[in-house]
Amino acid sequence: MSAGFDRIAVAGLLGATTVAGLLFAPVFGWAPLLVPVLVVVLVGYGCAELTAKFPKLMPYRPLLVALLGLLGLIETVLASTTLAFLPTGASLQGIARGFTEGWQLTLQSTWPARPIPEQLLFVPLSVLLAVVLGLELVLRLKKPLVALVPSLAVAGLAQAYQALTGVVAVAAALGYALAAGLLLWSGRRVRSVSRAPGVPRSWRVTGSAIWPALSTVVALVAGAVAFAGLDPIGRDPLTLKDTQAAPPPRGRLGNPLNEIAQRLIRPDEEVFRYRGDTPVEQWRLIVLNGFDGVNWLPDSRFQRLGAGLDGAPGGTGGTAELKVRGLSGPWLPSHQGLTGVDGVTPLVDQSAGTLMLESPSAAQERNYRLSWSSPEVDLGSAEVDARAPGGLGGLGAVPPDIEQVANDAVRGLRPTFQTALQLERFLSTNYQVAAGTDELPTGHGWPQLRHFLLESKRGTSEQFAAAYVALARMNGIPARLVVGFRGPSETDGGMHVVRNRDVLAWPEVAVAGAGWVALDPTAKAGKAGQSSAGPGKAVAKARAQLPAEQQLRPPQLPPGTPSENAEDQTADAGAGRWWIAVAAGIVLFGLMWLFGVPAAKVFRARRRRRRSGAEGVLGAWDEIRDRLRAHGVPFRIGMTPRDLAESAGSLAGDGIREPVARLAKVLDVTLWSGVPVGDGAVRRAWQEVGEVRRGLATRPFAARVLAALEPRTLVPIKSREDR
Repeated sequence: MSAGFDRIAVAGLLGATTVAGLLFAPVFGWAPLLVPVLVVVLVGYGCAELTAKFPKLMPYRPLLVALLGLLGLIETVLASTTLAFLPTGASLQGIARGFTEGWQLTLQSTWPARPIPEQLLFVPLSVLLAVVLGLELVLRLKKPLVALVPSLAVAGLAQAYQALTGVVAVAAALGYALAAGLLLWSGRRVRSVSRAPGVPRSWRVTGSAIWPALSTVVALVAGAVAFAGLDPIGRDPLTLKDTQAAPPPRGRLGNPLNEIAQRLIRPDEEVFRYRGDTPVEQWRLIVLNGFDGVNWLPDSRFQRLGAGLDGAPGGTGGTAELKVRGLSGPWLPSHQGLTGVDGVTPLVDQSAGTLMLESPSAAQERNYRLSWSSPEVDLGSAEVDARAPGGLGGLGAVPPDIEQVANDAVRGLRPTFQTALQLERFLSTNYQVAAGTDELPTGHGWPQLRHFLLESKRGTSEQFAAAYVALARMNGIPARLVVGFRGPSETDGGMHVVRNRDVLAWPEVAVAGAGWVALDPTAKAGKAGQSSAGPGKAVAKARAQLPAEQQLRPPQLPPGTPSENAEDQTADAGAGRWWIAVAAGIVLFGLMWLFGVPAAKVFRARRRRRRSGAEGVLGAWDEIRDRLRAHGVPFRIGMTPRDLAESAGSLAGDGIREPVARLAKVLDVTLWSGVPVGDGAVRRAWQEVGEVRRGLATRPFAARVLAALEPRTLVPIKSREDR
């Protein structure tokens, strides 16, 4: 084996880099990542073996690892672009796009992301770069601690994408720490060469060699538990995904809210048809939660469709096959709580449950399949969720006479779901849905809403839904506006047919524990939700339990009176202080280790230096012994200064061996001559301590840092009486 090739160090480095690359599993899943990451790691190890066997290739090792790693990725991830297993121009373009765009495309996608090459490749390419740099740092520069930096960068990037939490975080940290500890231990092994000729060299593990590896394991595992598994704030960890969204399609996007009256004028035109395994009350096109007094605008955050979507946990699943014919815009009929889309690859807003084509399609008909999950909820005593994003958005300049309507509509009730139902009943009872195809009201700004609420009291679902959302927000009820279609009863060839007459705008109210719940303030509100499941069924039940308007009274505050709330706040504050105390304890422990251990060593050295006579010489011996122990020189009870000098010589040569040997002579005179020890002997002994310090200063920076932070040497080996 070449003297420049340490298999244990390389194995530790590549193991740590493998774990770092696989930390992207929450983004892509384990299976798509395993093969390309392992290919890169195995190429790195093979090139290390090759250059060890043929030393003339060592200068070209980084180039070999990079080229063979890229070739391995082309053969595994981009195999479809090769010709007779040979790379083509398309292969090189795929590598380039994966390196420059893959990271961003992945952030713009729902997770788990689709393992397509243009998105997946940036992970093994990052691992390849870490392998190239790490191998050179550990084999050429002999810096094992610095060699971990590239893999730590990959691990940090993975955590910035999706931070691990709980047991998974601890397991990942332990896996990385074990591999990193193996690398650090390999760098601090002490070679014990037998003095007898012909006896082979042997490797001996020492406490100084094990301590850095053990401390690395403890620090990484403790950090994973403290900052990933135990979240004192109760929020999801920050992710780069929050900063990226897929750009909308180019060109002008129409607003389906503006098309309601136009569709009602042509009621018999078919829009789409569908076949589903469960009844569908509403198909959504767009969610609008921004209002400036004139226009209702979406505040959607679209992402590229990944391998799957998160529906409501424990909800009732449903599927449907759709054939869309009469929609010219990019919006596609969708359903809340989506879990999957097959047949098209649109942009998706998961919080709104809306779909939009990323690029225009020339096809007249679009066929796709949806799946969703609807939660089972109880809305009997539900509270609204004032923290729902976009629920209490702006209203523009509200006309003064609208405020009285808003107050009368809910009879002064505080914001609850019962209040939301009362507002729905107020509109459906006191206002009329415009019928026919002539002179249908249009518009949804404050001038049109004021005319609808105070004068005509007649409108389409456009005015009903817009007025509901505005009045709800004025009463502190978080609401948003949705445009789509009803699920009709008309069938043709086993499929439900949706026509223009089924166009509908409706409000949704944010309810704590249930999400966004759809209401219908038109005159047909009392018939909605009778045969549906999930939230629709719960809404119908809550409507049936709503007291008559004359019997409504401001309800009692829910459990948690002001005094109880104060107690809860005190308890929450106590819990918060407990978490703060835990975090502060971890930080304090780290600071004590980082600053306390070196400070304690400096204080101990000064205390020893102030001794006089024989105690001063013995203090110099103790100082040299402890400094060498901290740098990994083995020491056992019974070793003489000359034995320690021979062991230390292998660490830094004569720069340490000779001062320790000279100190041994001073120590012999002090202990065995019987002559009183003067200040001259003490000065000579501490001069040798200074020489040893200068010799140790030539060691690598990382080794000196580890030696300064090692607390084991603060514990005395034996009492002075045992000498």
